[in-house]
Amino acid sequence: VIGAARTLWALQGIKFTISGVENVPKTGSGVVAINHTGYLDFTLAGVPAHLQGRRKVRFMAKKEVFDNKITGPLMRALRHIPVDRTAGAESYQAAVEYLRAGELVGVYPEATISRSFEIKAFKSGAARMALESGAPIIPTVIWGAQRIWTKGHPKHLGRTNTPVSIGVAEPLEATGSPEALTAKLHEVRVAK
Repeated sequence: VIGAARTLWALQGIKFTISGVENVPKTGSGVVAINHTGYLDFTLAGVPAHLQGRRKVRFMAKKEVFDNKITGPLMRALRHIPVDRTAGAESYQAAVEYLRAGELVGVYPEATISRSFEIKAFKSGAARMALESGAPIIPTVIWGAQRIWTKGHPKHLGRTNTPVSIGVAEPLEATGSPEALTAKLHEVRVAK
């Protein structure tokens, strides 16, 4: 799947600028907290982890993606985590278990695509997962995916030569209250 994604990126001519790969832990768990501007964010957010020792990120994604007859089997085979937005306790617990097992778990603290492309208010789930599992939070910012495919705008698939930047900030230690850790994450993400 990673090879297929890389081939599609090459065919599209995506021009990557990646910084902060060294901030992804080579081993052990981490909550990869990503901004959400486009539908391809989850494929792109895993690039720094892959560059850092071929690590994989298990993404939390809305249940509807898993219900689809094409994307569902793929998402399950890749061990991503379905999120039922009306009853999220099961997906939250699955994410904590992945983290305790030393996995990287990708989450979107904004919980949905930002139509303004600005960093929105964060939910506290990423901080709560980090605190419960002891995993650090790895702030990750993607810019450019919204130019390819996002909510409410036409798709720009094909050879677009779109520049995409991915930046990983220094990990945040899982300490303090969920509210304080969420505020710190928001501050780091806005600055990045």
